[in-house]
Amino acid sequence: MRDWLAVRADVTPKATALAAGGALDAARSYAELNDRVETVAGRLAGAGVCVDDAVAVCARNRPAFVTVVHAVQRLGGVLVPINARLTATEVRVRLERVSPAAVVCERGTEAAVAEATDGTTVSLDEPAGETKALSAVPPRQFDLPEWELDDPLAVLFTSGTTGEPKGVLLTLGNVLASATASAFRLGIRRDDCWHVPLPMYHMGGLAPVYRSVLYGAALSIQRGFDPQSTRAAVRTSGATAVSLVPTMLERLLDAGPVPALRFVLLGGAPCPPALITRARARGVPVAPTYGMTEAASQIATARPEAVGDAPESVGHPLMFAEVSVLDEVGAPCGTGTIGELVVSGPMVTPGYLDSGVTDERFINGGLRTGDRGYRDEHGRVYVVGRVDETVVTGGENVDPTEVVSALREHPGVATCAVVGLEDDEWGERVAALVVPAGDADPSVGELETHCRERLAGYKLPRTIAFTAELPRTASGTVDRDAVVEHLERASE
Repeated sequence: MRDWLAVRADVTPKATALAAGGALDAARSYAELNDRVETVAGRLAGAGVCVDDAVAVCARNRPAFVTVVHAVQRLGGVLVPINARLTATEVRVRLERVSPAAVVCERGTEAAVAEATDGTTVSLDEPAGETKALSAVPPRQFDLPEWELDDPLAVLFTSGTTGEPKGVLLTLGNVLASATASAFRLGIRRDDCWHVPLPMYHMGGLAPVYRSVLYGAALSIQRGFDPQSTRAAVRTSGATAVSLVPTMLERLLDAGPVPALRFVLLGGAPCPPALITRARARGVPVAPTYGMTEAASQIATARPEAVGDAPESVGHPLMFAEVSVLDEVGAPCGTGTIGELVVSGPMVTPGYLDSGVTDERFINGGLRTGDRGYRDEHGRVYVVGRVDETVVTGGENVDPTEVVSALREHPGVATCAVVGLEDDEWGERVAALVVPAGDADPSVGELETHCRERLAGYKLPRTIAFTAELPRTASGTVDRDAVVEHLERASE
């Protein structure tokens, strides 16, 4: 099959593809977007991109990012979004895993990308350094590939339990099945406009870019979330749907009246029932969802009209998604019994870049999500926590072992433990309990500076406390509950 945008532009060329309001002065039709994509695809081909090549994109939300997404598909390449907030060291680790034929950056990420790779790098902006502007690359003719359902479409990186980022492979069929199931659940209409303030280097922000083309709906792109500008963008673009994490919704409600929407897809982190109640009282139609990168976004979603029946639930599994609950030995749990959620279906990744991780995460054909939860007598899904110790802060996953590794590189740190503390604004915040080395006396400010040079901002410990030794259980492992108590006392 051809790339999705080519088909859409042929079917509804005059329909709005990108709506004005988020990052545009004027709307663009599917025909206009298709023309831009054809040109950018030619420039990427001129930069050396061929069928099956990986193309990394390290940028924040912007219309040009959308264009690159579709241009990579037109070339038959594999899109690799890279978090624009990462340091050069973190970017390098990810690029080394995929060996991209080209890396696309922008002015804000140019320095980190240039430091992270010696390969072909092009910028969406006028470069500040030696990087070449994508607009200056002479276009080259390219052959049109034929897509099959099991062809790799994208690789997205997510946190791992070993401190190393996991590269999640998503096929064309994965993303298509997810988009189809989401449309069944939410009732997508041709005149919908989906506003996206979530980062497009995450699945929550990238999924609507692919889905809008399949649906023939409009997309509204916002550079980054801000309550007032988001309200204005929703009004100007005529958006009928928006994807948010709970912290964003809280801030949006605090900012004043929320423009009329058909639904707010709310995921990325557990949503407090009180927030759902508050939103519904304000007439905001929330659709709590549970999803993950490995399932190309949604796994279970509650329709807005059904949320009041079980505000703590994320609703029923989507069409094609099979969700089971297993105990420690892999046996099915009964109704209402908490275990690990395991999901299977056509939207689930065939695996990770690391085959060892794939073998570890799949059981009897299903993906072990790492989330603890249960299902009630009506089949609704409830998520109650993590099997591992991943910290979810503002919708971003932080692996504690990565933060521990960064802290232990400081000569004044003998050892430490990193956990998540409850946070009213971000859901959780990263916190560290540190044991100084010998006679060393590192300060909080010193450790914060040390970490800032090694970790993205959202991974930085916001609470740091010191202790002579870490509390441990009878078996000698770190007593994480005691660590949390110590840090909570220190932050009072």
